[in-house]
Amino acid sequence: MDEQLGHGEGKKIFLLRPHSVIHEEMLNILIMAGYETYTLTDLEKARKLLAKFPGSIMFINIDEGLQESEWENYIRKIQEDNATKDCRLGIMSYNQDKTLMQKYLMDISIPCGYIQLKLGLQESTKIILNALEANEARGRRRSIRADCHDDLSSTMNYKGVSGMYHGNILDISSMGIAARMDKVDDLPANSMLRQVQVRLRGGLFITDMIFVGKRRDSRDEFILLFDPKMSNENRAVINRYVKQCLQKYIDNLKI
Repeated sequence: MDEQLGHGEGKKIFLLRPHSVIHEEMLNILIMAGYETYTLTDLEKARKLLAKFPGSIMFINIDEGLQESEWENYIRKIQEDNATKDCRLGIMSYNQDKTLMQKYLMDISIPCGYIQLKLGLQESTKIILNALEANEARGRRRSIRADCHDDLSSTMNYKGVSGMYHGNILDISSMGIAARMDKVDDLPANSMLRQVQVRLRGGLFITDMIFVGKRRDSRDEFILLFDPKMSNENRAVINRYVKQCLQKYIDNLKI
């Protein structure tokens, strides 16, 4: 049943020191498209993360933070280090200098391209999505599942036969949730639950959900899927929360 929440081997995507417009809008698009995407600011931590997660993809903003020669040195070290050489890098820049582009694409052989941000957000995002697709970065998953078992403010409740039923959300994706329930009715699989209230930190919405059944090897954990007809506004709340959970995980990771 866990597969229905979007599990599947995929690659971690890192945006190193992204421009402000990238940080918000492009990040939202990538996550909604099913790519497990994080933002980073610490260059040393970025290298350690690439070593910890072999095969990851990282797009680097070379417009700030270091001199151009320093960025070149940083990137060459990543590509030459045995611990990180399996990762795949891309460049993000407003600099349209053809000599610079040729250096990264031809001399350094950056595999995920040189993204010209002057083309605009839509075109830049399209190029990155194409690069991620070519590198099979999404794997088999259709959506990203975020772990939120330690967030006691993430809850759900609905009115059942015997009154109000409550649950703590353990993980969530745009497809559905796993929740630890205080009780449930004896429902057949694929039963529709009406007017389920979902609270995600500061976000609150009401939607219908499909009751799938117990999570594997668990007595009180259940899988529920969101109604495919759920509104875009509600999906945006979920997407924002998933993004927060992902970023919290990577920020708190000690390496």
